[in-house]
Amino acid sequence: MLPRAACATIAALIVSFGAAGCAAEDTASAALAPVVMKPGSLTVCTDMPYEPFEYELDGKPAGFDVDLVAEVAKRLDVKSAIVDTDFDAIQSGEALNSGECDVAISAMTITGDRARVLDFSSPYFNASQALVLEAGSAVTSLADLGGKKVGVQGGTTGELYVTDNAPGTAEIVPFEDSAAMDAALEKGDVDAAVYDNTVVGDVVANNPAVTVAAEFDTGEQYGMAVKKNGNVDLLRTINDVLADLKSNGGYSKVYEEWFGSAPNTQN
Repeated sequence: MLPRAACATIAALIVSFGAAGCAAEDTASAALAPVVMKPGSLTVCTDMPYEPFEYELDGKPAGFDVDLVAEVAKRLDVKSAIVDTDFDAIQSGEALNSGECDVAISAMTITGDRARVLDFSSPYFNASQALVLEAGSAVTSLADLGGKKVGVQGGTTGELYVTDNAPGTAEIVPFEDSAAMDAALEKGDVDAAVYDNTVVGDVVANNPAVTVAAEFDTGEQYGMAVKKNGNVDLLRTINDVLADLKSNGGYSKVYEEWFGSAPNTQN
């Protein structure tokens, strides 16, 4: 039989090793927990207004993107805090890499140039571009816009598409946001404007004098983004949430709320 002192020593060692094991496990768990800038809050950069993805409704942020990122915050057991941010600061990486926000979601297309300065989530939405102009116009395509003014949102894939495909004589007019472009189209300051096809329904509804003349399949996919090489654990959580939402029907529910129909099989 071992002396009482030896038994006590062994017991102490067992407790010590057990505690060390728990501590190691807790440390590992903590290392995997996404880090957010403000305790209890997931700070989200988005460029408003861009209805129905992000805009202000009754004084509060609302929209498809806003609801999706709220699901990420819920998974982290925090609240989402929306920060209205210039789109160029988002897509250039400035807002995220400077620590202004934890994540960005702003109907932002995943591109090679952006992926060099941001880390993107899995795609959460497929989109294309649409040409909007005055109802009754003889214009039916970008090719018909020679010598005319075409509005685009600056720094977007829509601007890139128009630059690459419109006639050289077309004047491409960039705007800071879609609201400014809407106003220019309504006043006749531009002859046409190019939007993501997912927002043109609201554009036409708010301005019955215009119509959608054509849509262009550009193969675009939207993604959420985090700081480049800066928050792998948060990115993993975002991807897990998106996968779960698509498998459990949550994505379809949010999609139908904002677009009025079930998502197609590509989204």
